[in-house]
Amino acid sequence: MNINPFEMKPISLDRCFTERKDLYGYSYDKQTVDPYTKLRVILMNGAEFEQVGFGHNAMRNEARGDLRRDLAVLRRSEQMQQKRIACLKPISESVLENTIAYEQLAVDLTATMAKREKNAYVKHCLDFALLEDFDHLYRYADLMNMESGEKAEDLVGKYAEIMPGRPTISEHRHPFDDVKRPIGAKDDLLTKLQVNIITAAEQQTMNYYMNQCGFYKSDLGRRLYQEIGMIEEQHVSQYGSLIDPTCTPLEKLLMHEYTECYLYYSCAESESDPKIKAVWEELFEQEVAHLHYAAGLLEKYDGTDRREVIPNGAFPELLVLGPQKEYVRDVLKNTVTETGMREDFAKIDALPDTFDFFEYQKRVNGSATGVASHEVIEKHVKELGEDYRYQEKDHPVIALRKRDEDNYVLGRVKGKIGI
Repeated sequence: MNINPFEMKPISLDRCFTERKDLYGYSYDKQTVDPYTKLRVILMNGAEFEQVGFGHNAMRNEARGDLRRDLAVLRRSEQMQQKRIACLKPISESVLENTIAYEQLAVDLTATMAKREKNAYVKHCLDFALLEDFDHLYRYADLMNMESGEKAEDLVGKYAEIMPGRPTISEHRHPFDDVKRPIGAKDDLLTKLQVNIITAAEQQTMNYYMNQCGFYKSDLGRRLYQEIGMIEEQHVSQYGSLIDPTCTPLEKLLMHEYTECYLYYSCAESESDPKIKAVWEELFEQEVAHLHYAAGLLEKYDGTDRREVIPNGAFPELLVLGPQKEYVRDVLKNTVTETGMREDFAKIDALPDTFDFFEYQKRVNGSATGVASHEVIEKHVKELGEDYRYQEKDHPVIALRKRDEDNYVLGRVKGKIGI
């Protein structure tokens, strides 16, 4: 059955305002929850953060008072949705436990979307950042194992492997190399959705790490959040630069609301927790109202019919999160030594010696000594004899198979072959 939210009868926008007692209720049990329920909560929290932030920026760049007020009504409802989703996470879940879920989401979401992406360039962008988030999962997992003895494999349900990706120290690139070519109006609807989704997800992660780096309980942890937070900024720059810049603010608003409709419906269809499933269904109903409201604003203020932006509103293939182990292994094997080269990508050995990647690395990292992502592995090895990882077979990259030392040159220093 094709679901088209434009063909559904919306509830009134006033019914989207939630009574305060209903904003704070059920939270999942971290001991029994399915890992993908946690991931959906993070994903939808990020989608709402993105929409609220977009709404504020749209208002700040809009002079028409009536439209500013109309945007405020929509934004208030989105804010209530975000608050409700945020409290689905239990109080007992630690910052680092939540972080493991953030990185599992980044890995499985990115891989899921890359596998079905029709635009080869967008797919390459997804594959490229996938290996970096995969490495972040490994670094945070080692920090957790060293500090508390917890095994991240239990948190991810063994649905994702935990082992090195493109080393985090190798991910620091000049800002010029994270700005990519935008998609356009002729791109497939699924491509437009996926660019919106991954931008929101990575922005949520960036914001989380930007805040946590100042509050984490250990010096090494603070520095790790600080370093990886910078890489997440690079990811947000990359993915955000893919969004079509020729769309008007109200056209983008419509696409934001359509994206949220698509995500809530996808989450409801695959959710295993009945209480959270009911939340997704309720918020989907609200988002249909938001979508129709946004279509009305587009018609009223821009004189544009929503069909000019989304000609066919029927949902494409729904987003279903699941294990992506073999896909990740394949991408690792073939692209681990890639880096950014302006709008494109290149193997590290193909860069000229004068390319600004190397100067930026020298400026930001200096030597590897004191770089948190490298230090956390070296410290784990020193204290426990080897790194922490969960893998089902040998690492696909020979240079990353050693358990008693961290590789901090792969993808960073020319002439260091990984495969």
